[in-house]
Amino acid sequence: MKFYRRLKPFKAISFDLDDTLYDNRPIIINAEQQSLAYLRQQDPKLAELTEEQWHDYKLQALALEPKLQDDVTAWRLAALDLIFTELAHPSPEQQAQQVFDYFLAVRSDFTVPESSLQVLAQLAEHYPVVAITNGNVDLDKIGLASAFSLVLKAGDGLKAKPHLDMFDVAATHLGVDVTELLHVGDHLTTDVFGAKQHGAGAVWFNDQGHLLRRHQHSRLLPDLEISELSQLLHLL
Repeated sequence: MKFYRRLKPFKAISFDLDDTLYDNRPIIINAEQQSLAYLRQQDPKLAELTEEQWHDYKLQALALEPKLQDDVTAWRLAALDLIFTELAHPSPEQQAQQVFDYFLAVRSDFTVPESSLQVLAQLAEHYPVVAITNGNVDLDKIGLASAFSLVLKAGDGLKAKPHLDMFDVAATHLGVDVTELLHVGDHLTTDVFGAKQHGAGAVWFNDQGHLLRRHQHSRLLPDLEISELSQLLHLL
């Protein structure tokens, strides 16, 4: 646990999800692999589709609609729609949704560690606790839905972190100022920079032993660095 500056008073805590409350790395790798295999089964012409080609479709979709970068669900659906439209599928949107649903099911096929749930529960006894994520995991399926008083996901008009949008909506919902939020997350740009540039407090969750001053995404100092979520309980 390392302080970089004196932590200012806060009235609510917001959490990132992926790689903060659980290790998302093996989960998303598996989901990408499984969903690509599933996509290949949808048409003989897709049997040899490579990861690089799938990535190219995503880039094409983003080039056509740059705003998709703030909505990972819409972005994936748009790329899938391009594929099935190119194949002259009779219902490209419907087929794209089917493949996406498969991805989301695999992507959400895990359980959040009990230790994370316990920390959230203890913090919630003292502060409102909300979730702010750029991802699209199914919180009901992974057992997190009841852990937060509010869950915000990028998309549907809300720009992804590090933009202000979700921090602002969370603060308004809680009846506090953005500067009275303490945000906890693993990413130095989306979470730490996102929180600090808008005046919120920032806790960097660094369970990988990264060196802050040498990290490629380091832009603004967090207020606090932790390696275990349970260290947050020292703030109570």
